[in-house]
Amino acid sequence: MTLRLRWRPYRFELPRTLVTSQGTWNLRRGWLLRLEAGDGRLGWGEAALPPAPQRQGSAAGPTGRDGATWPQVLQAAVDALPTTLQRQELEERLAGLPAPLACALGMALAELDGLGSVQQGGWLAAPRSALLLPAGDTALDALEQALSGLLSDAAPARGRAASAQPGQAQQPPGPTADGHPVPAAAALTVKWKVASGEDSLERRLLETLLERLPAGGRLRLDANGGWNRATAWRWAERLAGESRLEWLEQPLPPDERQELETLARRLPVALDESLRLDPGLMTDSWHGWQVRRPLLEGDPRPLLVALQAGTPRLMLSTAFETGIGRRLVAHLAGLQALGPTPTAPGLAPGWRPGGDLFSEEPQTVWEAAG
Repeated sequence: MTLRLRWRPYRFELPRTLVTSQGTWNLRRGWLLRLEAGDGRLGWGEAALPPAPQRQGSAAGPTGRDGATWPQVLQAAVDALPTTLQRQELEERLAGLPAPLACALGMALAELDGLGSVQQGGWLAAPRSALLLPAGDTALDALEQALSGLLSDAAPARGRAASAQPGQAQQPPGPTADGHPVPAAAALTVKWKVASGEDSLERRLLETLLERLPAGGRLRLDANGGWNRATAWRWAERLAGESRLEWLEQPLPPDERQELETLARRLPVALDESLRLDPGLMTDSWHGWQVRRPLLEGDPRPLLVALQAGTPRLMLSTAFETGIGRRLVAHLAGLQALGPTPTAPGLAPGWRPGGDLFSEEPQTVWEAAG
């Protein structure tokens, strides 16, 4: 099968700056892919640059191979790919490509093979996302706003329930602002970025956050590898036995595997950055939760197969992609929700800008990038 590749760069800024233990960032860049088969079928892909946290006095952008920045690495890899080639040749090239580029190509090839087609059930919608709280004390304001919104949404639902006739089935809640269906029993899940400020202050904020989080709420704490062992264990001792804690996300640096395993015996631990440092952890050598960011991992088809097979403890998370990448992430999150360990995906509602670049229609996204 002859394939024609066309690439188009994109760039956008998040509506607010994301603060993490590794620095701050709000700029997203990457390439969109339009893959056309000889019979006219299309597959769409997205190669998103890895996040580039900015620290005061640091060089801009993450570093790729041989001292080159990631934008340089990906641009060179895109330029080196033929615009027309056979499918077998493309498949053979995937393993040697940078992960974001392999993701774009694997995504497009999966669509050529029927992913999202009517025959395969179409594109799944993601379930309700976890709420991403900003770092620092503004997290409390964000939580209060979310709780107020839930109370407002619940009032019409209570009214519908009260007006229902005896024996009449109640209608589930309507879609969220993102258009995703909300399960009737969905609980509020919040994710808070920690390890970016003074630890004593964050620990005080934790107590207030726990006071305000409903009994049925779920809490994820994301340190982005920013704690040392002593700090991680202090938090673990405080949170051990806390029923609302879903997990500590990457509490220690990615290379602290043994200590991460020890910590996971005390309370739930989810890996994120460790998975990209050691992809072998994604298979069978880590038995806790995994935060999977498809656009940063390479060819997404193995993850697609794993979710279709019901692999447990995989949580789908955004890399702040365009509408083309979000379509895949939402589909994978929809599959995860049908599996044995359903949980809220991390789609960071409210953290992406609006506009055609984030449309659900790939052609609209493509034109917006141009």
